[in-house]
Amino acid sequence: MATGSGRAFAWQVFPPMPTCRVYGTVAYQDGHLLVLGGCGRAGLPLDTAETLDMASHTWLALAPLPTARAGAAAVVLGKQVLVVGGVDEGQSPVAAVEAFLADEGRWERRATLPQAAMGVATVERDGMVYALGGMGPDTAPQAQVRVYEPRRDCWLSLPSMPTPCYGASTFLHGNKIYVLGGRQGKLPVTAFEAFDLEACTWTRHPSLPSRRAFAGCAMAEGNVFSLGGLQQPGPHNFYSRPHFVNTVEMFDLEHGSWTKLPRSLRMRDKRADFVVGSLGGHIMAIGGLGNQPCPLGSVEGFSLARRRWEALPTMPTARCSCSSLQAGPWLFVIGGVAQGPSQAVEALCLRDGV
Repeated sequence: MATGSGRAFAWQVFPPMPTCRVYGTVAYQDGHLLVLGGCGRAGLPLDTAETLDMASHTWLALAPLPTARAGAAAVVLGKQVLVVGGVDEGQSPVAAVEAFLADEGRWERRATLPQAAMGVATVERDGMVYALGGMGPDTAPQAQVRVYEPRRDCWLSLPSMPTPCYGASTFLHGNKIYVLGGRQGKLPVTAFEAFDLEACTWTRHPSLPSRRAFAGCAMAEGNVFSLGGLQQPGPHNFYSRPHFVNTVEMFDLEHGSWTKLPRSLRMRDKRADFVVGSLGGHIMAIGGLGNQPCPLGSVEGFSLARRRWEALPTMPTARCSCSSLQAGPWLFVIGGVAQGPSQAVEALCLRDGV
């Protein structure tokens, strides 16, 4: 599908990871794609760390993580990659924070989180790392907000989120961190809140119009998009079951309101647990799970200029539960589940004259 500028979307297939994994933590630093931890074929968290050199397209093994973990958050701080939280081999949330020193090829332990947590959302701004929410060892969602100061190697507490949750989507826009959705136990959260980094205050925005688990979220051109997911039945609808949807809801940051787009502007495929990103003036929906018996390979993009969904090149490897990362011209889709944990590393990008 051409973008109107003589460029078109295409997939670039990279050498597969040496270690298949799902729920891996990914980071991009100085021309290297790092894949850290995750769960392997046995279903247990890994301490394996590997990096793909983007120039030579070769994988190298790195020093293993001091703490095996899956589902951790990662933040790049110059020549360091900070790994925060996650789940350990005993299926318990992790408080350990560790930094990979790229120039020295080794790990160092950093100040631990004040409370062990999985599903922590992290945002970096001006060299400071903000960690929001999470789920603790008691399985209760957390509302804590902490900021990490690298020079002092310490975590400081900030005003708590109005709505405790874990696994939320976060976006940095201007001087605000926006927090959307997440979960409380098995229930999806509809809250949409913003933390003002200068005033250190929270603002509640109107909640998502519909309650959906495993939805995809993205921000582009002053709008926040919430796509698809697994629709949850209402509190009084005892006979309905969760079902896949192709819903598209859009929040206009300037006007402060949600719009549920009409059926004609819904995604082509009903899907959940998929990769979402913004690339080339499009909001991307990639893979995931739908009503088919296996993961989806379909890809579609919502053109912000043409205001419509367009079919894009199919994923080389159909998957769900993937890790993803946007870096330079690439939207990486890494690992995940095909028929089992996957080694696939593929990226959607724009190419000239395709």
